[in-house]
Amino acid sequence: DATSAIVDDFVRRGFPIQFLHQPWLGYARQKQFALDQTKEAWIFSVDADEWLDDELRASLPRLMGADESVAGWKVRRSLTLYGQAKPVSRWTRPEHILRLVRRGRARFDPALIVHEGLVADQGETPIARDGLLRHERSLPLYEQMKKEITYARLKAEQRLKQGRKPSAVKLVFNPPIYFLRIFFWNRFFLSGWAGFIHAGVGAMYSLMTESIHRQLYKARAER
Repeated sequence: DATSAIVDDFVRRGFPIQFLHQPWLGYARQKQFALDQTKEAWIFSVDADEWLDDELRASLPRLMGADESVAGWKVRRSLTLYGQAKPVSRWTRPEHILRLVRRGRARFDPALIVHEGLVADQGETPIARDGLLRHERSLPLYEQMKKEITYARLKAEQRLKQGRKPSAVKLVFNPPIYFLRIFFWNRFFLSGWAGFIHAGVGAMYSLMTESIHRQLYKARAER
């Protein structure tokens, strides 16, 4: 962790966990530092606002018993939206995200300054069909938008570092496509207005990303 408040709380509560303090390196580098400290054969990468449901926990011994051709497992991640006590409907399409990996067979790409994720260097990464990784995204809109603005800025800066130019087509069409994909393709319409707001936030994030990318690119070109 990059801060001590959370560490102090867990130590005070007597959790049998080893904590390491590392000043903030950025999203990908911070997680890679944690990955480098692991000693067990399998690693499960879990964020502070995530937890494994009973089915996923029960399936871990079977998943970790896979043959060597499997470098890791993608788990199904489901959201709990703000204002809802229960997770979204099981008919909502979950994300498939690589989180359970063999040590030494996956890494975080340090070139990504936002939306970092594990990448398997070699081997298969099948989907674990049992259970869910629960993501408690229970922030009110004004708090969630602060995060989305930060993510949009970082993604725009990442594009500039990669030498990518802004696209007028993406600026116009990506935001509504984001909304339609989340609300209909991912079936967040099943969550009512909470799902509508979630899809709207996704569209706003897309609009901010494309807009900031265009503004930063133009500002750099005019220097």
